[in-house]
Amino acid sequence: MEQAACIHSVETCGTVDGPGLRYVVFFQGCNLRCKYCHNPDTWRINGGTILTMSDLIADVLKYKSYMKFSNGGFTACGGEPLLQSDFLAELFKQLKGHGIHTCLDTSGNLDVLRAEKLLSYTDLVLLDVKALNADKYRALTGGDIRVMQGFAQALNDLEIPVWVRYVVVPGLTDGDDDILSLAQYLNGLSNVRRVELLPFHKMGEEKWESLKLSYTLKDTPVPSAERMLRLNGLLNVHWRGSMLTALRD
Repeated sequence: MEQAACIHSVETCGTVDGPGLRYVVFFQGCNLRCKYCHNPDTWRINGGTILTMSDLIADVLKYKSYMKFSNGGFTACGGEPLLQSDFLAELFKQLKGHGIHTCLDTSGNLDVLRAEKLLSYTDLVLLDVKALNADKYRALTGGDIRVMQGFAQALNDLEIPVWVRYVVVPGLTDGDDDILSLAQYLNGLSNVRRVELLPFHKMGEEKWESLKLSYTLKDTPVPSAERMLRLNGLLNVHWRGSMLTALRD
């Protein structure tokens, strides 16, 4: 029987999930329950559309010229794509055979051993760092920060390039101490090529309500542009990496 995956949605010309123009697939299923998640409809692994390996690859190849022209490629997002790592490993292997750049967008909150084969075909990882304080991490996501840290260390040991994403949530992850902790942590990793501080937004609030989920950040404000600039400056001073991106809307 041909391999298939449960897919939430597809974006054929994405520009924010890795370099160049990207074919982005949002995989269904997530093991975390982030309070600021804007796609809670991805949480259930059986809540999407079944797509076979051959059908997905055939569609991706339609956009190969755009990817080549822009130095883009394919990005697996979620949800948490690692929950379907066996499918992804074979998908990435075949895409690499077609000369397509592969990128994995993940929270890294799963045992790295289940992703070992997948990572051997992964060119870039977008690592979502939720918080650097263990209690804050658990309160925000329901997960264990040590799992993410183990995954991040494995990426470092394997010398897989990483872009880090960090969501700035007022009152939760926006303190100067939070950013200093992030900088200190990143200084211990040699494979981080880029960092994005992303301002918290409420675009997923209606989805929480439609799913009858309790959205606890309803009264949390969006961080000001001034605050984002300050935090970017603070990180830029204390992180010894090669590229810090400006804030993204």
